[in-house]
Amino acid sequence: MSYCRQEGKDKIIFVTKEDHATPSNAELIADDPNDPYEDHGLVLPNGEINWNCPCLGGMASGPCGEQFKAAFSCFHYSQEEVKGSDCLDQFRAMQECMQKYPDLYPQEDEEEVSSKDKEGTELETEPPEASAADDQKSS
Repeated sequence: MSYCRQEGKDKIIFVTKEDHATPSNAELIADDPNDPYEDHGLVLPNGEINWNCPCLGGMASGPCGEQFKAAFSCFHYSQEEVKGSDCLDQFRAMQECMQKYPDLYPQEDEEEVSSKDKEGTELETEPPEASAADDQKSS
């Protein structure tokens, strides 16, 4: 015997083997591509930016949200040969805003960046054969 019960916000449905044996007659409603509450990713079907996309990490809201939107929109809609090259002023404004809120928008420590650069440079400028030859000379 099938039955339902409500537990708080949840609805629990118990069914029998016979209920599962018959094909479902549930009708699925087609997704509305223009539904503003539907998850669509970064770009909506109409080509506009989905500012509610979790992929933006909340950057569109907060103290520098307007500057972020201006810079990101400019880049998204840019028709320049080097995409976004016409957006330097917007990105500069966003960066200046973010520098006013270092707790919300932390930057990499300069020491971290310089040590990463040094490691990368050493690997690129010194071929493996040279370091192996140096090791043999010193032994």
